[in-house]
Amino acid sequence: MAENPIKAAFARKFREYVETFNNHVAAADGQWTIKGFIDIYKNVYTISCDTKIVSKILEIHLFPQLLKFAEDNGYRIVLADHQNYYPDITFVHATDNKIKFAVDFKTTYRKPDMPGYCNGFTLGSHGKYFTDRTSRKNIQFPYNDYSGHFCLGIIYTRSASTDIDETAAFNLDKLQSIPSVIKDFQFFFVEKWQIASDKSGSGNTANIGSITKIPEIIEGKGMFCQLGEPWFDDYWMNYGKITIRNAAGETKKISNLHDFVTYRSGDVAKITRRTNSTRKKGVL
Repeated sequence: MAENPIKAAFARKFREYVETFNNHVAAADGQWTIKGFIDIYKNVYTISCDTKIVSKILEIHLFPQLLKFAEDNGYRIVLADHQNYYPDITFVHATDNKIKFAVDFKTTYRKPDMPGYCNGFTLGSHGKYFTDRTSRKNIQFPYNDYSGHFCLGIIYTRSASTDIDETAAFNLDKLQSIPSVIKDFQFFFVEKWQIASDKSGSGNTANIGSITKIPEIIEGKGMFCQLGEPWFDDYWMNYGKITIRNAAGETKKISNLHDFVTYRSGDVAKITRRTNSTRKKGVL
């Protein structure tokens, strides 16, 4: 299938823009330039290391750059109407509102005990709006309205817990001495199917999980990278719904990519190497 040239141009320009983001969020030593919250008495309170708090502040910190990207490249931004809606941001072409791109913020931290790996993240639901692509349930526009679904990702290193005192308050004149809770940012911009795994991203909700090896995330080399987006769609639209019988006559529901590709008579060789190498690391 030929690549959509508008989608390709959007992705290329966004990736070029992402390369400048470090200049806006990090100091020369790699530390986050956000140090804490300030009150009217000019007291600065340290930010928690909680991933939800860090993620939201990063999103706010980068938003002026996203607005500038939209203005410079002929798009307008539509934010999600509700907190649990997909995606975080919709880029709508300024002169053709049929052209829309979904962009979700994804942040995670490096695993100090597993060099080269991060904690991973969820890539959105595989529930109602994913399976019924005309649905408006928990999505800003129907899934089919989007010309592409992207992740704007940030991988960072957490500062050591011994360096951060979340109960501390500092005077504003001590701003430079306040330790940052995160540092060493690595940005990426990929289509979400390119970094998907074949496992759910959370226990009790219908979320798609990501791969966790950092170089593969940056390069968009997830478990579906050789199969293509149609396989990603087919797999996750049918996740846990197809029942097969094993050699012993026992039935089970398909919940891994190898079994699914076999069931669909696809090319198993395209996923075997990646599946085996990922499981060997104990990630899935």
